[in-house]
Amino acid sequence: MARTLDKAPPLPDGSRNLNPPGIGFCALVREDFRTHDSDPFSQGFWAVFTNRFGNLRMGWPQPLRGLAGLAYKLMRVWIQVFCGIKLDYTVKLGRRVRIDHFGGIVIGARSIGDDVIIRQNTTMGIRSLDDLNAKPMIGSRVNIGAGAVIVGHVTIGDDSVIGAGACVIRPVAAGSVVVGVPARPMAPI
Repeated sequence: MARTLDKAPPLPDGSRNLNPPGIGFCALVREDFRTHDSDPFSQGFWAVFTNRFGNLRMGWPQPLRGLAGLAYKLMRVWIQVFCGIKLDYTVKLGRRVRIDHFGGIVIGARSIGDDVIIRQNTTMGIRSLDDLNAKPMIGSRVNIGAGAVIVGHVTIGDDSVIGAGACVIRPVAAGSVVVGVPARPMAPI
């Protein structure tokens, strides 16, 4: 008997500002800058800044939104080419998200919680062309190791650790440490 996969709900259409509520844009950017060690050359900071700016512009009236949209698109391409980080504004980012290192990073998640660390060569996105809305949801305080792959309509629970090189294709319970291909919970030491 064939297994039926539940289709993921529609992705945000990008028509509204998804920046975290309760904090202004400038305060959010200052917080992101501190999260990235106050380093003006941190590629991760600039990728997060571009995501935040892309969301901010969605609250602006036309034609200002259109002009800001052009600036956003230029910044997004610059970040992809020169920093090796793909992070569109439609990814809902929490606060204090840190992109450590750079290069080979594709962040096609549905949402990412607060205090998440993402390392180089990480890929998040769809698992197959059968459901283009099936993107992962990352909880808060998740530590994602270098080279991790998180694909499909999965939820990564709060306070989890995704080991370096792990391939996550199933939901991860809160507080778990998963390693391997495919990722499995690590036995307590």
